[in-house]
Amino acid sequence: MKTLLKGGTVVSGSGLIQADVLMDEGKIQAVEAGIQAEEAEVIDVTGKLLFPGFIDAHTHFDLHVAGTVTADNYETGTKAALSGGTTMIIDFATQYQGETLEKALENWHKKSDGNASCDYGFHLAISDWNPSISKELEEIVEGGVTSFKLYMTYDEMYLNDKKIYQVLKRLKEVGGIAGIHCENMGLIEALKEEEKAKGNLSVNAHKKTRPAAVEAEAIGRLLKIAGLADTPVIIVHLSSGEGYQEVKYARERGQEVYLETCPQYLLLDESVYDLPGFEGSKYVISPTIKKKKDSIRLWNALLKNHIQTIATDHCSFTTSQKAAGKDDFTKIPNGMPGVESRPVLIYSFGVLEHNLKLEQMCRLLSENPAKLYGVYPQKGAIAPGSDGDIVVWNPDVQWTLSVENQVANVDYCPFEGTSVKGKAELVFLKGRLAAKDGQVVLEKTGSYVPRKRRMELYQWD
Repeated sequence: MKTLLKGGTVVSGSGLIQADVLMDEGKIQAVEAGIQAEEAEVIDVTGKLLFPGFIDAHTHFDLHVAGTVTADNYETGTKAALSGGTTMIIDFATQYQGETLEKALENWHKKSDGNASCDYGFHLAISDWNPSISKELEEIVEGGVTSFKLYMTYDEMYLNDKKIYQVLKRLKEVGGIAGIHCENMGLIEALKEEEKAKGNLSVNAHKKTRPAAVEAEAIGRLLKIAGLADTPVIIVHLSSGEGYQEVKYARERGQEVYLETCPQYLLLDESVYDLPGFEGSKYVISPTIKKKKDSIRLWNALLKNHIQTIATDHCSFTTSQKAAGKDDFTKIPNGMPGVESRPVLIYSFGVLEHNLKLEQMCRLLSENPAKLYGVYPQKGAIAPGSDGDIVVWNPDVQWTLSVENQVANVDYCPFEGTSVKGKAELVFLKGRLAAKDGQVVLEKTGSYVPRKRRMELYQWD
């Protein structure tokens, strides 16, 4: 079935053009003015913005962690993603201790295959490093998983500096790239002991045990290791100005470092941990939400194109799951939802308030993750031959974020009552209408997308 979108403004990372878009057999066939196509369903999108389907490259669906399982699995999580305009997610397939990488991928395919409403790929989170895993990496990369996750904290996932160096050296050999969770685990544990000794077991203690210095120290150390390994790295969920400064130093040394941040670090500040009662538990995430000055620095970095992607780190838990830490903040599951609200938050507060250009929004939410994670131009572009993943964005509609209109399987909305402008009015996945006005109309048609090695993005000043 042919579909012709007529009269819209096509947004890419390099500019905006007035053009019609013809889709057929899951692919984009033509992008030009005045397309005439017999037998095509014609949809008038005059006054609308056409973005390539958004890509969220940092989600955690159906993850067993902190003695529980995330509230969103692949069925609910991908529906939430699609409802907001995200047509592909890249989730973290976790290798648990003693498992091969192939076993970890097998586990995540069981969770996802046949259950996803948007397309998906995997990063592999490495928790166990030995010569056998090192040998296995080459086959994994050749098979279409080209990005990996390393943790500098969390007992069950922690890799020491020696192992991180060895992993990075091996990834350079096989053509993979790693995203790293940078926090100093020893400092966190020491600060936790201090707060507990004071009798402070409340939510408020969370921010005190993970200050900006904890992230910055780990980023600085990681970048020294990456420099010795002579390989690029990705700093995921950057939350602080201090951490950003360490990246600037490394780039001045000539290192290739990519940055990801998240809406919560741009739009919230640490006062959320001082909310009355147990409300602050909804925002217990790691890294923590930092000070207002940190979000200002992150916005400035975005405007300068110094941050390459905005993801969500969607890791959802219900209020009852969070209540496990009501008497001890260290037992609160870390994570919050966000996969469906990312596009509208960045449009409302990035484009409309911080003067982020539409081209930048396209790069941050679609084009750059597609290039960095090896799916461009299949994804991340509105061009002949690309997948028919298109978001018809209504820039004029005003509405309010609320748990009542939220699709994610969570009983609260982190941005409850926030007034926003703009909406994914129509979302096409591989040429078929998959969501309309925030509601999914085509379920469980998402498919796994093998990935190539990353592309060069651009040089930073």
